[in-house]
Amino acid sequence: MHEFILALLGGAMIGLAAVLLMASNGSIMGISGIASRLLPPVAEDWKWRLAFLAGVVVAPLLMLLLTGTKPTVQISNSLPLLVVGGFVMGFGTVFGSGCTSGHGVCGLSRFSARSMVATGVFMLTAFATVFVTRHVIGV
Repeated sequence: MHEFILALLGGAMIGLAAVLLMASNGSIMGISGIASRLLPPVAEDWKWRLAFLAGVVVAPLLMLLLTGTKPTVQISNSLPLLVVGGFVMGFGTVFGSGCTSGHGVCGLSRFSARSMVATGVFMLTAFATVFVTRHVIGV
């Protein structure tokens, strides 16, 4: 039950953050867009972007402080496979004009047709990747 409550609170906080960001400056809460505009040429509104990403890094530390436990992360693949996966995902976010947080959280809640298609493609690709890596090549 404890994990359920934490997941529910986390989801509510993500939703609230997305609404507040949209209401305060009209921006979509997509991590890839927020982070990419911190790279040259740096966006003029870089301060809130940096603060947002700092919050993403600080949040697990805050959880540790408040609950005495840190989020568990289990990585079952090799570092080279993770690096390749990171590059493929990065290419996908550029090619798809956004990521799961931008399209899946913000776009779907705004009934964006483009985000519905993008999120469907993300999910189908994820299903296929898990199937292939676990059942075909046995990673």
